[in-house]
Amino acid sequence: MEQAETPGTSAAGPHRAGFVTLAGRPNVGKSTLLNCLVGAKLAAVSAKPQTTRNRIVGIVTRADAQVVFVDTPGIHAADTPLNSRLVATARQSLGDADVVVLVLDAKAGIRPADRAIAAEVRARRVLVALNKADLVTRVALLPLCALASEIVAGAEIVPVSAKTGDNVAHLLELAAAALPSGPALYPPDQISEQSERFLAAEIIREKIMDQTRDEIPYAAAVLIDAFREEPARNLLVIQATVLVERPTQKGILIGGQGRRIRDIGQAARLELEAIFGCRLFLELHVKVQREWHRNLGVLRELGL
Repeated sequence: MEQAETPGTSAAGPHRAGFVTLAGRPNVGKSTLLNCLVGAKLAAVSAKPQTTRNRIVGIVTRADAQVVFVDTPGIHAADTPLNSRLVATARQSLGDADVVVLVLDAKAGIRPADRAIAAEVRARRVLVALNKADLVTRVALLPLCALASEIVAGAEIVPVSAKTGDNVAHLLELAAAALPSGPALYPPDQISEQSERFLAAEIIREKIMDQTRDEIPYAAAVLIDAFREEPARNLLVIQATVLVERPTQKGILIGGQGRRIRDIGQAARLELEAIFGCRLFLELHVKVQREWHRNLGVLRELGL
């Protein structure tokens, strides 16, 4: 007579579930890695540092495990209420994690800030993702892997490319295997905690970062004023306000004869139509709100 399987187990072993926090300094590619691991666009991606402002959850459900990845703002020196909240969010997510993936930038090399973050997490269950491995030679990777092993002793070092997807599946396997046994934490078809309104704001902010000068990305925030579905017309209507801090920034964002804000809106609309699978009407307004990043009411409205 065959023995009945224990609930939550399979022939391959117990079902695993838990939280995996992606940690690291700004601009090492955590958000790109999250999107690649989940296989969906959940977080804004930019070459500019400090792109991520919120705790963003991406969920991978498999037969043997449910891996809940948490993308966090980069840990950095905080000198404003906004930056303080970003770093606090990152550190709270570290405290809640079952596993920490320390993301390092293979192209930039291991810096003092990486060592400081490694010191914060080394007492936890840690994997090291040596990201942007496609941008360095195999010969150059060897000393980087050795150095990563020094700053987080005993951690598995995984060279990956979040941009190309190279070796990301292996990182997922290791993360799943490191989780505690337990039942799934979310429904099997759920891939994120974030709302569609949040995703819309992220995509709009990403297009602002793509198309404006260096001073605008950090001075801009996106508030979704209206998010209305019209199923009969297969239409989604989104109205959003872009906050900036100075009139000059508003002029840069709008551009000559409104060309830049139209280009931003068009790029965001096309990507959101692909994500939501329907036609989309997007209306953007630009508003000056001085020092919004110090305004606790605005920060709360932004979910920060």
